[in-house]
Amino acid sequence: MAPPAAIPWYQDLVIYEVYVRGFYDADGNGTGDLRGLTERLDYIRGLGVGAIWLLPIFPSPRKDDGYDVSDFRGIHPDIGTLDDFRILLEKAHEAGLRVLVDLVLNHTSDQHPWFQSARRGPGHPHHDWYVWSPTPAPHPDVRVIFSDTESSNWTLDPACGLYFWHRFYAHQPDLNYDNPEVRAAMLDIARYWLDLGVDGFRIDAAPYLFEREGTLCEGLPETHAFLRALRGVCDTFSPPRILLAEANQSPEELAAYFGQGDEVHMAFDFPLMPRLFLALRREDARPIIDILRRQPVLPAGCQWAMFLRNHDELTLEKIDPDDRQFMWDEYAGLPGARFNLGIRRRLWPLLSGGRRQIELLHALILSIPGCAVLYYGDEIGMGDDVRLGDRMGVRTPMQWTTGPNAGFSTADAADLYAPVITDPEYHFAGHNVQSLERKPSSVVNWLRRVLITHRANPGFRGAPMRILDVENPAIFAFVRENAAGTVLCVNNLSQFMQPALIPSGNWKGLTPVDLIGGAALPPVSEEHTLLTLGPHSFYWLRLDSR
Repeated sequence: MAPPAAIPWYQDLVIYEVYVRGFYDADGNGTGDLRGLTERLDYIRGLGVGAIWLLPIFPSPRKDDGYDVSDFRGIHPDIGTLDDFRILLEKAHEAGLRVLVDLVLNHTSDQHPWFQSARRGPGHPHHDWYVWSPTPAPHPDVRVIFSDTESSNWTLDPACGLYFWHRFYAHQPDLNYDNPEVRAAMLDIARYWLDLGVDGFRIDAAPYLFEREGTLCEGLPETHAFLRALRGVCDTFSPPRILLAEANQSPEELAAYFGQGDEVHMAFDFPLMPRLFLALRREDARPIIDILRRQPVLPAGCQWAMFLRNHDELTLEKIDPDDRQFMWDEYAGLPGARFNLGIRRRLWPLLSGGRRQIELLHALILSIPGCAVLYYGDEIGMGDDVRLGDRMGVRTPMQWTTGPNAGFSTADAADLYAPVITDPEYHFAGHNVQSLERKPSSVVNWLRRVLITHRANPGFRGAPMRILDVENPAIFAFVRENAAGTVLCVNNLSQFMQPALIPSGNWKGLTPVDLIGGAALPPVSEEHTLLTLGPHSFYWLRLDSR
């Protein structure tokens, strides 16, 4: 008999998303940096995660907080040097942490030397590296993503006298991937960072690389061909390096980004994420169940990346308009919280600090098959500041202590890149690492225990999910089964105590054991087993033969 296939290192991985600028300031200038992140790797590893994902680290004018890149081969001087990055990689790998970096493929800053050359007009170097038109007429049906600030995907460049194409802000011209020189240049940039030792890339704005008249210019066959070429570059390295796609698409469209197992390894589960919050407010599991049942079976070695919040707004773009309005009504009551077609709030303010709800949502993204992505600061209940504009309100400094600037920096408060949170409900004096680590019952210590449990239990490793009918719409129950064992996951989305009638005939004689608390329930003896769950609570039960 052939030995079982090795489980990829990224299978069921837990990733910690880090905003370097906002994590820890080692040199006291008011901005977080790579040295500061390196100094705090022990904290990240102590959470129980297996990888860190760094938001853009490249030189940039920062009109879009680093997603407007002006040099793809450098490090922004505000956060350090290339040597600092090499040290970070070395120390992270020594700590058992993989490192993913954000790779912005779709566009550059208008300050990038390529675009500055291109805008001199046809015939000049790099002109054909961007998408130009004498009029803003092409692709009229293509949606404007940043609809709060942009009215068109075309902007007139006064130096060139032509319109350039941009799917995001007008200072972010799209690259022309029909030009083979562009494709070769971007693959070379990927090789450069992989040679340095990064373990993979989060692919920003993956759907938008190519344009074709008469289409919505999203997820075109040519885009998938380029992703296959990029995957080919990753596969030349050992151990394999991974691609994690950002593509806010339907489940059916998202599945295409995995190809035949030859494109990305993982894709963010944008269809599921807003429905977790929708189901929680409606106290009804059906939005979750319905979207999971629409998900196609993925190729071997591929998986979804689950998340609750990140550095952007909580996008509602791809849900039904009535559901979107419901979400705005429920979650975006604070003036300024609505942004584009989403909500710019952190996790804790979204849920009004509801500890049970926050634990339940984390349990869901950790137990549903795939990897889980955690956003820095959510583990200590950080708040936000929508007054800061754009999405900066969810990118404020990490809160380490009760001291000045929440222990983030020794700079004067006026010199910080953004103010620390002083809102009374989420003030850094109560929401900081130092204080919460001392409390055994704090959410950060609870999360550590849950992550240890998740990592230690082989029933979560690559096991498929089977959704159970428990005759109660407020309960979402499923089982994960593989050769290593069976884990039953039962989740109560209601604010009230709820019964769950579990179909258990196949498990007669087995004993359910609570993975987190360790308590054993009575052995299964009936075709159905009745469980009662407290408000917004969950069970992870291992089925033992003892």
